[in-house]
Amino acid sequence: MANNKNYTCIIIIFLIIASCAAFGRVAGNGFINFDDNIYITENNYIKSGINVENIKWAATAVVMSNWHPLTLISHMLDWHIFGANPSGHHLISLLLHMGSVLLLFLFLNKTTKNPWPSAFAAAVFALHPLRVESVAWASERKDVLSMFFGMASVYAYSFYAEKSKASRYLLCLALFILALMSKPAMVTLPFVLMLLDYWPLKRWQEAIDKKGKSLNSAGPIIWEKVPFILLAISLSIVTFLIQKISGSVHMEGLSLFMRVANAVVSYAAYLEKIFWPVNLAVFYPYEYSMSLHQILIPALILTGVTGIVIYKMKKLPFLFVGWFWYLGTLIPVIGLVQAGGQSMADRYTYLSSIGVAVMAAWGIPYLFPSRVMRKRILFPAAMVVFAVLAAMTWRQCGYWKNSITLYQHTLSITKNNSMIHNNLGLALYDEGKFREAVDHFSETIHRVPDNADAYFNRGNAYAMLGRHQLAVNDYKEVIRMMPDNAAACTGIGNIYAGLKKYQTAIGYYSEAIRQQPGYAGAYYNRGAVYAMSGRHELAVENYNETIRLMPDNARAFINRGAAYFKLGQYQRAIEDFNRAIELKQYNAEAYNNLGNVYLLQGNTESGCYYAQKACESGNCAALGDFKRQGYCR
Repeated sequence: MANNKNYTCIIIIFLIIASCAAFGRVAGNGFINFDDNIYITENNYIKSGINVENIKWAATAVVMSNWHPLTLISHMLDWHIFGANPSGHHLISLLLHMGSVLLLFLFLNKTTKNPWPSAFAAAVFALHPLRVESVAWASERKDVLSMFFGMASVYAYSFYAEKSKASRYLLCLALFILALMSKPAMVTLPFVLMLLDYWPLKRWQEAIDKKGKSLNSAGPIIWEKVPFILLAISLSIVTFLIQKISGSVHMEGLSLFMRVANAVVSYAAYLEKIFWPVNLAVFYPYEYSMSLHQILIPALILTGVTGIVIYKMKKLPFLFVGWFWYLGTLIPVIGLVQAGGQSMADRYTYLSSIGVAVMAAWGIPYLFPSRVMRKRILFPAAMVVFAVLAAMTWRQCGYWKNSITLYQHTLSITKNNSMIHNNLGLALYDEGKFREAVDHFSETIHRVPDNADAYFNRGNAYAMLGRHQLAVNDYKEVIRMMPDNAAACTGIGNIYAGLKKYQTAIGYYSEAIRQQPGYAGAYYNRGAVYAMSGRHELAVENYNETIRLMPDNARAFINRGAAYFKLGQYQRAIEDFNRAIELKQYNAEAYNNLGNVYLLQGNTESGCYYAQKACESGNCAALGDFKRQGYCR
């Protein structure tokens, strides 16, 4: 018994060290512009931290067509602790992954009393390169968080199976609920628990031995899953409806045959990547045409393996459990109901791959009947496997360093990947590489001519390059495809404002506001054009609307203050500049403007004070002028 405890401690230490070694470089990675902006970097609820209002928002919010309040709260906590530093966000995800690994090992070791296969399965799960997408992608916090609670529920279930106490059952159910609140894909956990009842818990066999070979003998095992199943069905329906309403369910143009064919091919492709994890990409484009042999060969493989594990079910129950774990847990994400434009995704193997790891951990030793041979061959072979997996994972983590590195790698290993061309264009745009961005947006348009987002993004890039007519053409193409696109109207307005064609610009801003009355950006830009054309009263009216819609927009306060200044309403100007300072944005400009206002009012002392504050903040324009005029020392 003491030896088993020692082995357990050694294995746990190994799993922790190996996971840190394989994934450690994620601490140096940044956020990417694929969902991270929506979940974290541009989400004001997340960035304002933990408070009652934000928790209420998280409880009902739908983000990226999913309801996962616990995930949103975890992002809030991360931002509260680490702010915009991505290292902390990534390290928390790694810690959650490691927690899932340890819980998996503890469950397998407790229920099989066999630490070495348990360690092998846990280590393969921990170190496999397919885990990188879930761990290194900040937006996939939902993956690692739901897995942590899911594995905690499974581990708690082992204690309930050992002794059926209500407290243990309720703990297992509560952890399952937390897993569902982290990611809806965990709806397959009740199915997993039923498989585990067969092996390693052997509850099905015990029930039949006690009560005879009848369906009634399994009644208690099934009935205790009813609350789990009802929760899973309810959330599945809600998730489907949410995704359908939000437009992320793509059934148009995808026949049932095509979806089934893609599912069959994906099942086989995931298996291939589990055993040969190369050419892993953040996005795999959907294949809309497949030859017969591309479908038939995977179908034969899946059918053959299924037949074998059923035939060997009694003798090798772990093969049956592992295989149906793999098949069953992929069902929600295999594409029978297509959500998103991907054909498959590495992150979808996070739960399912455990089944294959279990099959390997307990199946491979059967190929070596001799205990001596197992020790001589399997242990060193396992160490080699772990080393190779860790090295591949370390390398894969490097591709997630930033958006540009990730997308360039993805384009090098995939074909016809219009989404990644568009995302790479956005990343290059953010870096100020507008010409390169145009090339990638154009490539997206070439592959998907009706991609309004790509036209809009290319229009923005052309505008930054000063190619005004090309920008206007692209914005108009967006409006042709999406007549109520307020952002495209605003983009055209910006072009004409830059060309000092103020009335034309105002017309486009007004059209944007007509299409989208709550569009603060259009009000702001129209206010700026009114100010530039000397119509300061109208500028104030538009900044009022901007501030009503965006109360924390410091730039709007500064601009409205400047308009009040032009109108001679100095006290209101002072109030607006002070409000901008309170928001801790554009302080140098706000202090500078305050200095000018006070000096114009004849308050030299206050004017010089704020001019000095502006200089300390990086803007010495007013202070220099005041000194030359003899107002300040």
